[in-house]
Amino acid sequence: QVQLVESGGGLVQAGGSLRLSCAASGRTFSTYTMGWFRQAPGKERDFVAAISWAGGLLYYANSVKGRFTISREQGRNTVYLQMNSLKPEDTAVYYCHGRKIVNVEGAYVDFWGQGTQVTVSS
Repeated sequence: QVQLVESGGGLVQAGGSLRLSCAASGRTFSTYTMGWFRQAPGKERDFVAAISWAGGLLYYANSVKGRFTISREQGRNTVYLQMNSLKPEDTAVYYCHGRKIVNVEGAYVDFWGQGTQVTVSS
């Protein structure tokens, strides 16, 4: 089992910054990617950013490119999301996501954290 716990959310004014953390615990071996999704009230859950665990290949949604940075700290099984130049439209619950390879054929399973609230005021 893998558990993902997010932290770092809060209330910030537009133009400000926050850094989210996601710590993975349990059977964290064979982690493939970790990343972040977000969901605003009444909206679908949208992709934000991801990083491949071994190679560090980065993926970003167009809406956050140039403002958000995803990084990993492999020794602590932790992924971060540095969010700069925050906008009110960034307000959402941010969910940590992990993908783990479970067999030699490359099958995988996804894990989700419970979410952390980010609110950006005007």
